[in-house]
Amino acid sequence: MPPATVPRVSGEAFFVPGADGRWRPTSHVAGPWDPASQHAGPPAALLARELEHCEPREDMAIGRLTCEILGPVPVDAELEVAARVVRPGRSVELLEAELAAGERPTMRASAWRLLRSAASAGTAGGPPPPALPDTEATIPVGWNPGGYLAAVEWRFARGEWGVPGPAAVWTRLRVGIVAGEAPSPLQRVLAIADSGNGVSAELDMTRWWFINPELTLHVLRPSRGEWICLDAASSLQEGGLGAAFSVLSDEDGPVARGAQTLLVAPRPAG
Repeated sequence: MPPATVPRVSGEAFFVPGADGRWRPTSHVAGPWDPASQHAGPPAALLARELEHCEPREDMAIGRLTCEILGPVPVDAELEVAARVVRPGRSVELLEAELAAGERPTMRASAWRLLRSAASAGTAGGPPPPALPDTEATIPVGWNPGGYLAAVEWRFARGEWGVPGPAAVWTRLRVGIVAGEAPSPLQRVLAIADSGNGVSAELDMTRWWFINPELTLHVLRPSRGEWICLDAASSLQEGGLGAAFSVLSDEDGPVARGAQTLLVAPRPAG
């Protein structure tokens, strides 16, 4: 059964409560690839929220989270999200979550939840991020200036929109993940991590697809503050395969490492 179409709404978050525990997307979720489909960042953050609320334990934290993108997430349909503990344990647990539009699953996530420890090697996990610039980036002419791109503040420390090659950009969410609730550190990082392939594009976005069917995030520690730096580089190979790798940092240093498998192909004419 196809998802029921609902009118687009605006608001101060990517999602607002819908009927029967579902979530209703706002106008902020629309992605740059297709205005009828969500950017994967907001639904990935919604999945992370569901995982965090699944039989929560104060003594544990999510160390690795993988999102499988099964198909486009529509902007005009209410979404159902559910999570469960697949493998419980005293020190390590495996969780799963699914996001569906109507009866069609659109994204699935798995996460390893690990026991917190007082032990620390004292390493930062990588070099410090570049300094936070004073100037906000401008969306190039011809791109969709609304939706997700407008819901995030972008400040490039290296590279810029539409210029091929590695890039580092500081980001800050202008809206929440769900209405009336501040994003958790993990949700804030997940909302940005799926943009690694976009900021480090090696090809012209208007002529090529380089779409990721998955996103994997290894968490080093909880982020602090509103600003997240996404430092990313893409590698595209013959045969249409590619990958994007990123380091996500707050103003104190790295907080996570991300990876995306990429489908590389020419955009259809017209």
